[in-house]
Amino acid sequence: MMSETLLTRVPPEELSEGARAAWEALNELTNVPTFVEVFAKAPELLDFAMVQFYQNIFFQGRVAERYKQLSRLRLSMNHGCRTCNLQNLVGVADIGYSQDQIDAMWRQDYAGFSEDEQAVMELADEIALNNPHGKLTPELHARLKRHFSDEEILELGLCLAVIVGMVKLSFAFGLVEKEDYCEFGVQ
Repeated sequence: MMSETLLTRVPPEELSEGARAAWEALNELTNVPTFVEVFAKAPELLDFAMVQFYQNIFFQGRVAERYKQLSRLRLSMNHGCRTCNLQNLVGVADIGYSQDQIDAMWRQDYAGFSEDEQAVMELADEIALNNPHGKLTPELHARLKRHFSDEEILELGLCLAVIVGMVKLSFAFGLVEKEDYCEFGVQ
């Protein structure tokens, strides 16, 4: 399947070496590398998304990657981004989460997760695009604080906010495929 966008795509054979590597990875995981094809027209923006954000903050930073992977999957489950779900399911499986845990996440059943993991997924649920009234409540903050510093909570929030913004952009610009249950318009 191919996503539909009005924006110009850079053909795979014309991508720079770095963009080509990102294209191959995304194409292998999702078969929808439109994001890279479109953003390759503005290499500094592709660099921001793939290097400055993902490599330097999401995969590194103060907070362990496993929490970011878990929260990113919760976001994509909430949003109904098929392209995101395909890559995020691989991400959480690769770092050791079981299929039973993933299935429970679909049901929003966090009982099989540790307290820190539960708090991170609940933070993702609060920040999700489809939760316009989401809020960091005193109760959720207290549970997060048992495991994370305020700086780490900020990093988690920033990662989630950037991802939410990128998914909104991707939906609006036709850069991704949506799940049947996605509430953000039809393709």
